[in-house]
Amino acid sequence: MTNTTITGGLGAMAATPLTGNRMGKGDTPGTWFEAMASAWGQTLDSQASQIEQMSNSIGNGTDNPSQVVKLTTESLRMSFLSQSSSSSIDSVGKSLETMARKN
Repeated sequence: MTNTTITGGLGAMAATPLTGNRMGKGDTPGTWFEAMASAWGQTLDSQASQIEQMSNSIGNGTDNPSQVVKLTTESLRMSFLSQSSSSSIDSVGKSLETMARKN
């Protein structure tokens, strides 16, 4: 098996559409790369909602120190998730770009 065959196979896999409606775009299936980005987006949306709820609770008068610490913790978790999603999407994108150049 030559390197071209391996690279070609990986390149084809990277662009392979998913089956079914995994991307929420009606009937249009996306690629696994889009599915990964969507999963990160959903995770970040969920974390943002949790932070918003906690922030609203503090804004409504339950601003005791333990609640503020929990909000700070969730905000730091959001930062970690955001940086992780950016890094992983960037890394995979660069890998796909490298594979595309080798084909």
